[in-house]
Amino acid sequence: MSTNEWIAVAAAVVILAVIALLVVARMTSSRRRTHLQEQFGPEYDRTVDAAGSRRAAEQDLAEREKQHSQLQIRPLSEAARTRFLEEWQGVQQRFVDDPGGAAGQAEHLVRRVMDERGYPADDDSDTLAGVVSVDHPDIVHRYRHGCETLRAEPNGSDERTENLRLAMVDFRAVLETLLEGDRELTTSS
Repeated sequence: MSTNEWIAVAAAVVILAVIALLVVARMTSSRRRTHLQEQFGPEYDRTVDAAGSRRAAEQDLAEREKQHSQLQIRPLSEAARTRFLEEWQGVQQRFVDDPGGAAGQAEHLVRRVMDERGYPADDDSDTLAGVVSVDHPDIVHRYRHGCETLRAEPNGSDERTENLRLAMVDFRAVLETLLEGDRELTTSS
């Protein structure tokens, strides 16, 4: 074979290798995307919208999984679960006389449950929501919404009371999910 033929063969091999690498990279990216979409559900779409790019969102979600893997999430004892449910009843009863105090207490109670389960409760609510989204992508939007609603500046006292009521509803949904998850962990162990 002449030198030109060898160069042509080498160029063809290099081109085929590059094409193969591109195909493998695309397949890997596709598998990663599918995994993240299945893992995070609606949280995947929310993160893509918030990040402005799919790549940045997927990096964020992968980082959440990495942070989560370093945690030791544990179920609550039945006694702790009962105690938290009783505390929730007291928070709900307080709402009639002190809506603002009750809603703040509700957020604090949800954070205490997260902390006792092993989530990093010292973090700000956005970071905490991100880590919790790995286990509970279907309910984390309620936690975010409750926190945002609790901090929203109302136009009047009626709007403030309604915002606090909505925050309570959101925090109750999160609390119930966190506590029900314990039952599943306890019975499957």
